[in-house]
Amino acid sequence: MLPDQLQSYLHQHIPLARAMQVSVLQVETGEVRLQAPFEPNINHQRTVFGGSAAALAMLASWSLLQLRLQAADIPAQLVIQRHTMDYALPIRGEFCARASLLAQQRWDPFLAALARRGRARVAVLALIEQAQGVAARFTGEFVALAATPGL
Repeated sequence: MLPDQLQSYLHQHIPLARAMQVSVLQVETGEVRLQAPFEPNINHQRTVFGGSAAALAMLASWSLLQLRLQAADIPAQLVIQRHTMDYALPIRGEFCARASLLAQQRWDPFLAALARRGRARVAVLALIEQAQGVAARFTGEFVALAATPGL
């Protein structure tokens, strides 16, 4: 999937992505990078709202997994099970989320578990970056549920 295709999908199916003005910078098998501008994501302290940073990280992480499943031709529903967000710096401008698997070696066992049990969990890491460097670190655990034929 090309960056503009992913961006169109996110804006069409996830209204928050459109409201945040999320753009897709990079789509690769091992990494997805999304970006958001400062103004629609600002809080009363004139920094980026923490929820916007967490949402961008979650969108990038979900996109990474969705694209990897599509590349493997595995239809599945992805949902977030849990996440943590650690903030290191205030975000005072445009920001981006760079998502990758937390442990690359867990991908094949994840796919095997999904095929065998119809559900599997996998962890993703997303770094929130700004001009001054890494501002936050998101770790999320997602559950994939095998698509049910005919539904």
